[in-house]
Amino acid sequence: MIAHLALFSHPNPKKVLVIGGGDGGVLREIIKHPGVESAILCDIDQSVINAAKKYLPNMAKSFDHPKVNVHIGDGFKFLESYKNHFDIIITDSSDPEGPAESLFQKPYFQLLNQSLTENGVITTQAESIWLHMKIIKDLKDACSQVFPNVRYAYTTIPTYPSGQIGFMVCTKNKSIDLSKPLRSFSKDDEKKLFRYYSKEIHEASFVLPNFAKVELE
Repeated sequence: MIAHLALFSHPNPKKVLVIGGGDGGVLREIIKHPGVESAILCDIDQSVINAAKKYLPNMAKSFDHPKVNVHIGDGFKFLESYKNHFDIIITDSSDPEGPAESLFQKPYFQLLNQSLTENGVITTQAESIWLHMKIIKDLKDACSQVFPNVRYAYTTIPTYPSGQIGFMVCTKNKSIDLSKPLRSFSKDDEKKLFRYYSKEIHEASFVLPNFAKVELE
């Protein structure tokens, strides 16, 4: 979902960057979009990628795709070299503690904004409405200071505490309705390519329970 919410909110995504995501799962989903020409993954820890290749081959198989390139290093430094370059940037980070804390703050989103093309879209890990509402509100505030169009969406995920996790979806194009995918696949292709995502799931992921809607909208 962290990949598809961004990709389907862009009219024609060609260049995609993933910050984090060393297990390869986000890359695996990105390359299901035939219009994508390149997908770069920037992860600070080579050992994560090595472990994924050994223990999570169904996810890590994406590293062998010809459209994929991997850069090992700090995401902040990497972004400084790319201005107005990426259509999509996805931040698949850990929780906002320790080294990952900076990925939830305004300076990081300013870097992302500068690295995006005109209709660029980002998604970033945004925690659970059941456990982390203050973090989510602070994150939305940081994103809203940089992007004119910011929405919180969520999905069910049994392995995460509370069984739910969310994403902040942001775009430089204020006229786009992020809850309505700009592109879609046929029903047959959706069933073949995606175990979870669909056009209807995309739209539903932005429909918040009342308590969260009051807090965030």
